[in-house]
Amino acid sequence: MTTTEYAVTGMTCAHCERSVTDEVSQIAGVDGIEVSAAAGTLVVTSEAPLDDALVIAAVDEAGYAAVRA
Repeated sequence: MTTTEYAVTGMTCAHCERSVTDEVSQIAGVDGIEVSAAAGTLVVTSEAPLDDALVIAAVDEAGYAAVRA
């Protein structure tokens, strides 16, 4: 099991969290997602390491910016 944390900017509410969760959950191999607008974090759990570019692109698609923490 691999856990990767990202810093996400621009999120302010539960709707933001849902948007990021919806986009990231579409990536193959994702087993779990924890998003916190208050902390500005995204934690992704997967069986194998994911390509950071895929996760960052998914967050971008949701309308926010992310970098690996």
